[in-house]
Amino acid sequence: MLDIASQKPPKGRWSTPPFDPRFPNQNQTRNCYQNFLDYHRCVKNMNRRGKSTQPCEYFFRVFHSLCPMSWVQRWTEQIRAGTFAGKI
Repeated sequence: MLDIASQKPPKGRWSTPPFDPRFPNQNQTRNCYQNFLDYHRCVKNMNRRGKSTQPCEYFFRVFHSLCPMSWVQRWTEQIRAGTFAGKI
């Protein structure tokens, strides 16, 4: 679930994330964080229901496009350690 390195990008073109009216400003930090949370919430819910996590790919692509990898790695380590501040 949390191993980002094992999730390969889909074949084809990776486009930039579409405009999200919740984050109209130039600074996309909150957008990055929210999509990171949405991805992990989606994966958690889909695994709990026993369904495919394929619909969560959208959030994965968006946060990978917006977030610096150092943030993603730190947040992932915090999730594994149980010290992540966000509600997943």
